[in-house]
Amino acid sequence: MAISVKICGLTSVEAAEAAARAGAAYGGLVFHPDSPRNLSLEAAWGIASAMRGKLKFAALVADADNDQLAAIIDAVRPDFLQLHGNESLARTQDIRVRFGAVIKALPIAEAADFNAVAPYEAVADMLLFDAKPPKGAARAGGHGAAFDWTLLKGRTFSRPWLLAGGLDAANVARAIELSGATMVDVSSGVESAPGIKSPELIANFIAATRQPVQA
Repeated sequence: MAISVKICGLTSVEAAEAAARAGAAYGGLVFHPDSPRNLSLEAAWGIASAMRGKLKFAALVADADNDQLAAIIDAVRPDFLQLHGNESLARTQDIRVRFGAVIKALPIAEAADFNAVAPYEAVADMLLFDAKPPKGAARAGGHGAAFDWTLLKGRTFSRPWLLAGGLDAANVARAIELSGATMVDVSSGVESAPGIKSPELIANFIAATRQPVQA
């Protein structure tokens, strides 16, 4: 089974090129002021240009207004808007109608959290399951925290979904086995420092998704 990999939080052309070279299917650009991966529109344009035609890519936002979204769309023309905030069902649907395809991130800590998923399947093109952020955190994702991957085992959804949160080359094969994921999203797990992607770690991560779990 081929695993699709998304390298999120790209902050340089070199990192985007490394992701494409290593075999990633998706990239991600972050537009959140509290993230070490936050980009200006000017910087994002150059990285988007490096990805275009090589990777599909998402622009990650959290509770952005229409003016912000329009500026991002105009600057980088992403394939998806990745919604990482508290976007309601109505807001998610409105963004999708106004701006195009969306990935909705949903925080998971326990089985009951999946009760919120089904309604979003009707208004999002893809889903992303991430760990709930630490209490008091300023942003929803990118904390390098994992949740219990077995909570996903055997669940089916009407939309494609990605597993995120705390993944790295050492644990991604196990995460895939336990969750049944066919798509994974990584950010801090392929960084040499916050916001700095390592080409070597990117390559190692993608290679690890293709290896059987070691007993």
